[in-house]
Amino acid sequence: MPKAYVLGISMTKFGRHPDTSIQEMGSMAVWDAVTDAGISIEEIGAVYCGHVFQGTGAGQKIMTAVGLTGLPIINLENACASGATAFREAYHSVLAGRYDVCLAVGVEKLSGIYRGGLADVKDLEGAQGLTFAALYALRARRYMHTHGLKPETLAKIAVKNRKNAYYNEKASYGELIDVDTVLNSRLVADPLHFYECTPPSDGAAAAIIVSEEYARKSSGKPVEIAASALTSGKLQFGFIDMTFEDITHRAAQDAYSQSGLGPEDVDFAEVHDCFTIAEILRVESLGFCPPGGMAAWIEEGVTEINGKKPVNPSGGLLGKGHPLGATGIAQIYEICKQLRGQAGARQITGARAGLAMCRGGATTGIEGNACAIHILKL
Repeated sequence: MPKAYVLGISMTKFGRHPDTSIQEMGSMAVWDAVTDAGISIEEIGAVYCGHVFQGTGAGQKIMTAVGLTGLPIINLENACASGATAFREAYHSVLAGRYDVCLAVGVEKLSGIYRGGLADVKDLEGAQGLTFAALYALRARRYMHTHGLKPETLAKIAVKNRKNAYYNEKASYGELIDVDTVLNSRLVADPLHFYECTPPSDGAAAAIIVSEEYARKSSGKPVEIAASALTSGKLQFGFIDMTFEDITHRAAQDAYSQSGLGPEDVDFAEVHDCFTIAEILRVESLGFCPPGGMAAWIEEGVTEINGKKPVNPSGGLLGKGHPLGATGIAQIYEICKQLRGQAGARQITGARAGLAMCRGGATTGIEGNACAIHILKL
C-alpha cells in the first residue's frame, strides 16, 4: 500500500489580529511550512485551502501573496473541520499518485465577524437561538445528570489546557489559573463559564504532504500519516444521547482500522475542545476510556502532559485559540512537533503515535456536519 508523509508543518501565532489579512497569515504559514520541509516551493503540485468565512478564492489570495500561481487550488468549507478536510484531500491526492508534493493550508480571520452563534441562522435550531455555547451547556448538564460529573472536575480541563498553552509560543491564551478562577469567571451558559468556552481567533496553519519515495530522498523529518477518516452526522430519530458522540466514534473506528492501531496504541491526542465538556465527550467517544470514565481520569491526572494519555498538549482550542479553518492543521502541527521531539517544555516523553480529532458544525436533524480524525506515527 502507498504511504504519505508530513514533511513540513507550520502555524502562525493564534490570537486576535484585526490588522492582519488572511493573505499575510496564510502566506506566512505557507513559507514556514516550505522552509520546514526543506523544499523548493515550485515543487508543490496542488494546493488545498480550508476556511469557513473568508469568501471566494481564499486559497488563490494566499498563493498570489506567496507568488505561486497557475496550479490547481481547491477551496474547502467543512465547518470547524475545514482545515482537517483540506489536509485529508491533499493526503489522498498524494496517495493516489497524482502529485509527489501537496500543500494543505487552513486560515481564518474571525475578528469582528463572529460571535459564537450557529453558522447559519436560517437553520431551524439557529433561528431559535441555539448558540454553540447553549448546545454544549445542555450536553454538560445531561452528562452531569447521567455520570455525576462535578463542576470542579469539569473546570480542571480549562486549568490543564491553559497551562499547556502557557508553554506554547503559538497559543493565544496560555496562563496559569486554578479551579476557583474558572468557576468565578463570568457564566456564559450554565454550567459553562468564560474560561470553559473557546473565544474566536485569527490564524493560519500549513502542511507539506509528500509521497513515500519523496520522503525517502529528503533530509527532513517526515512523519507518516497512518490514517485519515472523515464522517458526517446521521439522521437522528427518537431519543438522542447527548453524552456520547456517534459521529466521533465512527470516525475513530475507521481511523483505527486504517492504521492498524487501537486507542491503547495512541500515545496522546489533540481533540476539538471547543468547550470543556467537549473534551470529555470526545475522549470517551474515541474509545480512550469508557463512557463516564473521564471524570476519574481528570482527577487522577491521566490526561496531563506527564500522564498516561495526554490530551491537548498544545493547550487545545481553549488555550491555543480556534481560527476555524486553521484548527485542524494546527492540531496536526502539534502532533508532528511532539513526534519529532520539538515541543520544548510541553514535550511528551517517548511519543510514537498521535491522534488529531476535529469536529465542526451543526445542522438540524443530524448530530454534526463533519468529524475528521488523523493518526500520525513515527
